[in-house]
Amino acid sequence: MSETRIIKARRNRKRKEPLVPGEDRDLGARVRELVDETETTRADEKWQPGDIVSESQATETDRNAIETLLKDISWDNLSSAEAAGQTGAAAIAVYVKHLPNRSGVYRMLNRDGDVLYVGKARSLKKRVANYAQGRAHAGRLTRMIAETHSMDFIVTRTETEALLLEANLIKRLRPRFNVLLRDDKSFPYIVLTTDHEAPGIFKHRGARSKHRDYYGPFASAGAVTRTVNALQKAFLIRSCSDSVYASRTRPCLLYQIKRCAAPCTGEIGEEDYRKLVRDAGNFLSGRSNAVTKRMADEMNEAAGDLDFERAALFRDRLSSLSHVQSHQGINVRGVEEADIFAIHQEGGQNCIEVFFFRTGQNWGNRAYFPKADSTLEEGDVLGAFLSQFYDDKPVPRQILLSHAVEDQDLLAEALCIKASRKVTIAVPARGEKRDLVGRALQNAREALGRRLAETSAQGKLLAGLAETFGLDKPPRRVEVFDNSHIMGTNAVGAMIVAGPDGFAKSSYRKFNIKNPDTNPGDDFAMMSEVMQRRFSRLLKEQGKPSEVEGDAAKDDDAFPDWPDLLLIDGGRGQISAVMKILRELGVEDDVAVIGVAKGQDRDAGRERFVIEGRAEFSLPPRDPVLYFIQRLRDEAHRFAIGSHRAKRKANFTKNPLDEIGGIGPSRKRALLQHFGTAKAVSRAALRDLMAVDGISESMARQIYDHFHEGGDSG
Repeated sequence: MSETRIIKARRNRKRKEPLVPGEDRDLGARVRELVDETETTRADEKWQPGDIVSESQATETDRNAIETLLKDISWDNLSSAEAAGQTGAAAIAVYVKHLPNRSGVYRMLNRDGDVLYVGKARSLKKRVANYAQGRAHAGRLTRMIAETHSMDFIVTRTETEALLLEANLIKRLRPRFNVLLRDDKSFPYIVLTTDHEAPGIFKHRGARSKHRDYYGPFASAGAVTRTVNALQKAFLIRSCSDSVYASRTRPCLLYQIKRCAAPCTGEIGEEDYRKLVRDAGNFLSGRSNAVTKRMADEMNEAAGDLDFERAALFRDRLSSLSHVQSHQGINVRGVEEADIFAIHQEGGQNCIEVFFFRTGQNWGNRAYFPKADSTLEEGDVLGAFLSQFYDDKPVPRQILLSHAVEDQDLLAEALCIKASRKVTIAVPARGEKRDLVGRALQNAREALGRRLAETSAQGKLLAGLAETFGLDKPPRRVEVFDNSHIMGTNAVGAMIVAGPDGFAKSSYRKFNIKNPDTNPGDDFAMMSEVMQRRFSRLLKEQGKPSEVEGDAAKDDDAFPDWPDLLLIDGGRGQISAVMKILRELGVEDDVAVIGVAKGQDRDAGRERFVIEGRAEFSLPPRDPVLYFIQRLRDEAHRFAIGSHRAKRKANFTKNPLDEIGGIGPSRKRALLQHFGTAKAVSRAALRDLMAVDGISESMARQIYDHFHEGGDSG
């Protein structure tokens, strides 16, 4: 069966080339569609290269998806006989013969079909030919070429489209040999809900409504919280939810402490409150001088009229605005809207510091530590980082860099199209902007220095852990397990993960205890269920450790999927339950297991350590390894208790009517309006249930049977 080699992205309409800013406003959306379609063929439909999905193999939904896909993408099937059984440069050379001299994106895959690398090229033929020439490459490229078994290609209309598509694919596929943006959380914003009769001020992440005003991005949630708190004091804008606002009959505590004007109860007129909201919007939009000047004039006017109480209110509001401006740190007059990027390399690691300027104000900074090969130069890492960074974030009008990047003009053109306006990218050589980049670079150096120090300390602690407990080598992945419940209710198992870089929070997992045979409060059974689910899934997805060791050895920087060490919060009973499950799965020799039992009086520092086949023992009270284990255990406690509380809170607000099939919002509302409470519904007779509007006899029987196992229905 032939293997798909080239995917040509086509459109039903013709267009002129080259692409210029503003010509194709929906290019970003079209590129995302291409990625989704490509992933559909690879993942959702479980197609393999060269597979043909027939009508009989697909569901009606699948057929519709295939028909939609084929409208925009045509597949050129080339013979795969030449490349059969070959890997490395020899396999790549086969593809060069059939490639066009056009721009596009290529993917390199290993024997298992995993994507190793995603790249773009102005000429696919020339770029791929460089890999096939057999010349000496850097260690990273040599390993990548040696593992390559097959390749995929997407031919695009322009190099700009290839750049955008490459960024999308890297973020979604996360190939091992690409520069990866590891911290990819969305940025927080401040939102004024101007679509409400009494607008409020809130923190916001995620999708936006066009009827509301958003200000940001801010570097952290803490920066947003500080700003919102100060603006509440300065402009007295409400921060309660719309439902709380609608239900208020008297002012709340925030009104008493002068942090809200209480529009909910009419303590301020609608027009006067709208004026406060406009002032807040003007301040956040950069017109802070006009706002503070007018407020100062009103303060002086009140003082001149001997209305000192009113003057004091304006004084306090001006003080709050001054507090906001003082926390903004650096402010440069010539920078109205810009992001500043500075990169520093040291010890084989990279740190990119980003400063955010909006409306002439500094909204904070954030440090990123992208995963990249140590042989890459600063400009190479920064360029790859930028293309991924703005994939799902708003683009400012100006981007200032500490180092020039490859294809800088091409990147600017792509961002122009994404933002639908002009975007400039520059490396300032002098003046205030250069000083600003220098400040960002200084922050990058300091942040990377702190990270290297922490990583060094973490490495020493992991080495000490291996020496103390007789492990073959320092563990690269430590998993800590704990359970949390109250008398067996809302039971949750928790797993936290730590490694050489500290806690890997993206790998944390929680397990809702589901086994109906587990007796409430049976910690041993809960731990058995958690272990069964964790390692059964790990075996299914990754195979046994011996099967993945070869790939792991090829990339020492990759964080392993299999743990080297399990720390169990518990004593001999928990360890026995864990080892029983590991033996049943056949992995008892692949991972070390240590129990951490609470010592006498449950005091920290008196922990007893349990290892199968050895007597329990303790560590000296001031041993750094002991402190390290306590920190891991406390993090597991925090995560487990937090997960349990969240589950318990959800159950507190859960309505029993939600568990009945066929009861939607309308019927639920009718029942509660008729009977008052869910408890009254559970006690109602069958004929009383039938009296409710919208409840038929069969539905009334279903509701009654849900709350009664038997007996007279009345």
